[in-house]
Amino acid sequence: MSEEKKLSEKFLEVLQHEGVVSIVSWGIETHVANTWNSYLVVTDDERILIPAYGFRKTEKNVDVNNKVKLTLGSKDVLGNNDYQGTGFLVNGTAKYISSGDEYDFMKKKFSFLTRVLEITVENATQML
Repeated sequence: MSEEKKLSEKFLEVLQHEGVVSIVSWGIETHVANTWNSYLVVTDDERILIPAYGFRKTEKNVDVNNKVKLTLGSKDVLGNNDYQGTGFLVNGTAKYISSGDEYDFMKKKFSFLTRVLEITVENATQML
């Protein structure tokens, strides 16, 4: 029996449309960093890889507390009850990758990155 997917088809559809992603971390201090839907890469095992150039406060928080929350959405994807737009809240754990195959893969896609922020998804809830 296969494990139930944490990231729905609707979530993956949202990533096909541009929108802002907010990444909330807390450890040393509560911090919100932003990126774009088009920068998120979902792996076969449903981890989310995000190219990181800045994200220094996020990294300092993750060093203390690896829990993170992400919000993302798109007005171009139909939501619940035919609502024009949908969004997701993702809870997960984070770590930074600075070498290896996934780092190299991401560096080819996003030449500006200095590290990769890896999110292991615990759950993703559709909000709209």
